[in-house]
Amino acid sequence: VQLQASGGGLVQAGGSLRLSCAASGRTLNNYVMGWFRQAPGKEREFAAAISRSGGNTLYADSVKGRFSISRDNAKNTVYLQMNSLRPEDTADYYCAADPTGWNSVYKDPSRYAYWGQGTQVTVSS
Repeated sequence: VQLQASGGGLVQAGGSLRLSCAASGRTLNNYVMGWFRQAPGKEREFAAAISRSGGNTLYADSVKGRFSISRDNAKNTVYLQMNSLRPEDTADYYCAADPTGWNSVYKDPSRYAYWGQGTQVTVSS
């Protein structure tokens, strides 16, 4: 599966962005999907994940209550709605696909076999 992330940009603190991750090559309902992010000089970290059906989600504590992950399997796309953005949310955001998961979702990036290119999010104070 090939993944293409988009929707990043520059936004003021308190603003919102919606990231999209479009899949091609295989249908998205074969994968648990996750969003990760990497800030300059820092390691990549988990942000959110969603099960194949969309029934289970998982969030990092740092984004819980502000970010929402969703998927539209008919459109082969996963979304990350980001509200109340903070300067510390500035990072490159990556979508990733886990072919082994089903209803369970995980933070561990090693489970995700396929990765898209990053989309840059910059939050100004």
